[in-house]
Amino acid sequence: MSAATADPDAGAAPATLADRLGPLGFGGAPLGNLYRPVSDETARTALEAGWESGVRYFDTAPHYGLGLSERRMGAFLAERPRDEFVLSTKVGRVLEPNPAFTGGDDLADGFAVPDDLVRRFDPSESGVRRSIDDSLDRLGLDRIDLAYLHDPDVYDLDRGLREGLPALARLRDEGVVGAIGIGVNDAAVAARAVREGDLDVVMIAGRYTLLEQPALADLLPLCEERGVAVVAAAPYNSGLLATDEPAADAAYDYGAVPAEVLDRARRLAAACREWGVRLPVAALHFPLRHPAVRSVVVGTSRPDAVRENAARFATTVPEAFWEHLVEQGLLP
Repeated sequence: MSAATADPDAGAAPATLADRLGPLGFGGAPLGNLYRPVSDETARTALEAGWESGVRYFDTAPHYGLGLSERRMGAFLAERPRDEFVLSTKVGRVLEPNPAFTGGDDLADGFAVPDDLVRRFDPSESGVRRSIDDSLDRLGLDRIDLAYLHDPDVYDLDRGLREGLPALARLRDEGVVGAIGIGVNDAAVAARAVREGDLDVVMIAGRYTLLEQPALADLLPLCEERGVAVVAAAPYNSGLLATDEPAADAAYDYGAVPAEVLDRARRLAAACREWGVRLPVAALHFPLRHPAVRSVVVGTSRPDAVRENAARFATTVPEAFWEHLVEQGLLP
């Protein structure tokens, strides 16, 4: 091949999984009937809306609806070209039959599904392998691109990191999964996992948002230093930043919003109005301003909300707006 016709990509480094995530990802918790029942048709239409909007990173977990999210997501993705999307799921919770099932539901854990299964914490190598095998069965797919250790701090953090991270590393080395990481709501827990494990990706939920940035102190600089990609989940802090004017009864981190947090959210909303930038647009764009953050994952089961998130992401936010937030003490 002559220089005049040489392939410009020749010799370029192959794309990593982090490069393939894309800036906007689809969070699968609502597909597991988070807080309310969602029909199969609505769930599928939401996934279709994401795909049609260009989303190619899809995240789920056994925890979400006791496997319902995995089944719905897998059924949809099975009809798409396998090399055109990235799929992540999670390990640490193994699902087993509920010996005490009497027709109840799983709403105590947030999901409107029958509690015919129970979650058992098992970060051992055998537990991690079983979790991956079970997830593949529910998904109906041939492989999992990215596996996260899910919420070990909810159960036993020391054991979770000591057993779960090496187990995932072995599965990655064997080619069972493409990449590994940790998915948590606590920035300090995630930073410890980065130090103690050999991770490719960290998913941090709600801890690097327009509203609050505890991940900025330690986790994000550490990930940037070590080349660990960051996925910022829950950019709306469970809904508080999802509307132009934060409501007193809005969800915040899956619960009621404290008064001081609501006040800060409303100060952000006022600054957004001043600049003609919608609060949810700013919330969606903010995490990607840090070089360690490679993707923002938003969960919803409403097709119209999926399309709206894509439109928000396509909106340009002026650089001077961010500078104003810093000057006003609303961002570090």
